[in-house]
Amino acid sequence: MFHAFVLGLVQGLGEFLPISSSAHLIITPWLFGWPDPGLGFDVALHWGTLLAVLAYFRNDIWLLAKGFWHSLFKSTRDFQSNIYQKLSWLLIIASIPGAIIGKLLEQKAEDAFRSPPLIAITMFSFGIILWLVDYFSKKLHNLDHIKPIHAFLIGCSQALAIIPGMSRSGSTMTTGLLLGFKRADSARFSFLMSIPIIFGAGLIKIKHFHDGVTTPELLIGFITAAVFGFLSIRFLLRLLAKKDFTLFVWYRVAFAILIAVVYLVRR
Repeated sequence: MFHAFVLGLVQGLGEFLPISSSAHLIITPWLFGWPDPGLGFDVALHWGTLLAVLAYFRNDIWLLAKGFWHSLFKSTRDFQSNIYQKLSWLLIIASIPGAIIGKLLEQKAEDAFRSPPLIAITMFSFGIILWLVDYFSKKLHNLDHIKPIHAFLIGCSQALAIIPGMSRSGSTMTTGLLLGFKRADSARFSFLMSIPIIFGAGLIKIKHFHDGVTTPELLIGFITAAVFGFLSIRFLLRLLAKKDFTLFVWYRVAFAILIAVVYLVRR
């Protein structure tokens, strides 16, 4: 039960903060010598973070659904002045490349990049990349200026999340910064485009829902991931309205050093 709570917390924070939930879900049991909770528990965690993003962006999701519906008809179509009509289609565009690339390479990447030393390297190196991009990018545009090519490129970067330590939210927000978008706007688009990806990840593994864990453990993981996922979204959007990504860069570097030290000591 305690393991379920900790892993739910790790998933809730790591899914939306640019620190890589997959890396933390691999390293946490490795650090403490816990057993692998299995695919069933992984499904519960994904559904928990899905609930978090749906709850936080419930108003935006309703407006996006309305915008998409109205965009289907010539009489109500207005991509120029209705941001939600445009965003609904751009989120679809952004979801396609990440889903295709992720599905093709998921198994190979998970097998190849699960070792602690490699995770330490990806955590550290992407932390430096995040800092450089955040420091030098212009950050001029809000989501009113997003175009199909921007959505496509951000969607392609989402596929990097299959490598533990890269971070789905981190890679998409970094790409948004590279394209000239403001921090909070990059994060907002990243969170909205996470909905189909998280839903798809949970749906693919749904057949394993009860594998290896009890119902109370599933519930604890689900609820904890949902609560801390909601809080992490709110925290990050408020933080990025005023500050930069430095906090997460330092965390990634420190976490990478911790992994390296523990690995060397255990050898």
